[in-house]
Amino acid sequence: MDVLAEAQTCKMNQADDELVYPIKSDRYKLWLDFSILVSAHLALLPIWVLLWTLIPLLIWIGDRGPVFFVQQRVGKNGKVFAVRKFRTMVPDAAKLGPVWTAKDDPRVTRFGKVLRRTALDELPELLSILKRDMSFVGPRALDLEEQRALEEQVPGFEQRLSVLPGLTGLAQICDRVDDPISKFRYDQEYIRRLSPWLDCKILVQSVCNTVMARWDRRIGKGSWEESKYKSPIDEDSDAGN
Repeated sequence: MDVLAEAQTCKMNQADDELVYPIKSDRYKLWLDFSILVSAHLALLPIWVLLWTLIPLLIWIGDRGPVFFVQQRVGKNGKVFAVRKFRTMVPDAAKLGPVWTAKDDPRVTRFGKVLRRTALDELPELLSILKRDMSFVGPRALDLEEQRALEEQVPGFEQRLSVLPGLTGLAQICDRVDDPISKFRYDQEYIRRLSPWLDCKILVQSVCNTVMARWDRRIGKGSWEESKYKSPIDEDSDAGN
């Protein structure tokens, strides 16, 4: 059973307002991340060369604008770092509409839609993994303003910063309403069940989403009060970890 299927069938066995703190070490992430980086690049070197060459070229041909989008994000223990992504919107998109991306946002370029559906716009974040600002799996790194705003509105929201943010994560693959409360609860569940096995399951699901172009299917920012949550991992999944 994949992670998404588990999320649809398992219920969280904690009260909604209970705070979850990490009870397992995340030291394994160093060797796991570098093992994946090295093995994936060695096994798929021609594909990596093609992606790193073709994507920047197509972005530049589209509107002659910058290839990368750079933003300050908040990482583990509140560390602020610069994250780079392939640009998917028109230049100066923030001046043309809201900061948050909406469904069918007209600011997204034609090629940007392809990048978002496959999550290939996240590829430059591999550099952040090498610098240990990020991991392959973890809570999504938010920009400084959004992180601070949500810390004031959501009790315990700063707990997301107890582990490295991830290129992908439980909230990224399971949440469909783009709701902060729902995502935070998925992040809590991930921190509670932290393990190499869980990371590998999330990575496999994420790769499937990329191959099938199933990313970026959010239905919009939902009402926090209407948020529903189900645990993405069953009680037996982390046995022996």
